[in-house]
Amino acid sequence: MGRLFGTDGVRGVANADLTAEMALGLSVAAAHVLAEAGTFEGHRPRAVVGRDPRASGEFLEAAVVAGLASAGVDVLRVGVLPTPAVAFLTGELGADLGVMLSASHNAMPDNGIKFFARGGHKLADELEDRIESVYEEHRTGAPWDRPTGSGVGRVRDYEEGSDRYVAHLLGVLPNRLDGLKVVLDEAHGAAARVSPEAFQQAGAEVVTIGAEPDGLNINDGCGSTHLDKIKAAVVEHGADLGIAHDGDADRCLAVDHTGAEVDGDQILAVLALAMRERSVLRSDTVVATVMSNLGFKLAMEREGIRLVQTAVGDRYVLEEMKQHGFALGGEQSGHVIILDHATTGDGTLTGLLLAARVAQSGRTLADLAGVMERLPQVLINVPDVDRSRVGTSSELASAVADAERELGETGRVLLRPSGTEPLVRVMVEAADIEQARSVAGRLADAVKSALG
Repeated sequence: MGRLFGTDGVRGVANADLTAEMALGLSVAAAHVLAEAGTFEGHRPRAVVGRDPRASGEFLEAAVVAGLASAGVDVLRVGVLPTPAVAFLTGELGADLGVMLSASHNAMPDNGIKFFARGGHKLADELEDRIESVYEEHRTGAPWDRPTGSGVGRVRDYEEGSDRYVAHLLGVLPNRLDGLKVVLDEAHGAAARVSPEAFQQAGAEVVTIGAEPDGLNINDGCGSTHLDKIKAAVVEHGADLGIAHDGDADRCLAVDHTGAEVDGDQILAVLALAMRERSVLRSDTVVATVMSNLGFKLAMEREGIRLVQTAVGDRYVLEEMKQHGFALGGEQSGHVIILDHATTGDGTLTGLLLAARVAQSGRTLADLAGVMERLPQVLINVPDVDRSRVGTSSELASAVADAERELGETGRVLLRPSGTEPLVRVMVEAADIEQARSVAGRLADAVKSALG
């Protein structure tokens, strides 16, 4: 069996790849593995379970709850809430386990299961591997000890979860948002209720779009992967800024008052300066991935902020932050982690802090985001090549060296084998878009020649 767990839990087409039987089985396996690890020692185990509004989340939630309770775990069912809210509540309520049912920005037919350990942190890889192993043992007929009588888990709805999460968000804000008009695109997703409520309670005038989830319309032409609607709405309503979430609201992108996109790199730059001003940017350091725009790196150098770069994926950003105690990190896609207040990316928290900076500074978001200039970036996927030889081909190394000499200090090259497909990603940045396209095209040809 191939590894079920990817970088962000288990995902697939609901009721095809990800079935009720799998959801139940994985939940039972997770309970057994955590019990073996001593997580439940000396007390009755408890889990927090939440979901996004996808129709399939209804039956998958029922399966997860049934699996956990049948394994002797008490369940607090928090309903439709963002992924970071489930992570927060897992820690806040002292639960031993958190489970979120969501496929994030994926289309509606998909769904996923993500487990959180005590404290709301991602499960360690070795625990995920063990869960897979135990799940497979049970699936193929191995018996397991089933509690009976008072040993079975109890299930109750925890309706206070939403209010508790909003209170947490408001407690983090350094200042109110009075006087700001903000457009929120909720992607018909998990934050459709809590995000507008948090912004309104913080003092902002709020206009919402994409905030009527019906179980079928999540991410459908809206949210952080489709910005046209929020760009138009910000201009139409004369708003100061817009915030667009994805389906589970663990990330956000922004739009300034002119309708221009403000991406994750720019959001990181604005928050880094704001946090340093408040003396909460530990070691004056921000963590980002190697895919961050060169303009971000140059801006941080100019502002005297150290940039630590990791492999692509918010999990690697988080690992670096936790290992060294850094306070801020994220990705160009809008996953931003503020580690003092969240254990995962939190799009609502990020949006609130961005709006707070606009309100506190009296400057427009366009002006604040202007701290960095996004250099033109060209990305080409080269399919059907031997991605394993990216780092060993002398022909490719020579082509990359030639490209780097041509670009000099005003550009860069990144060749990255895909983690899931037989292709190599070629990324080139340059001060001039035509030069970036030309260099990227030549490197793509070199990849085909050397690795095809």
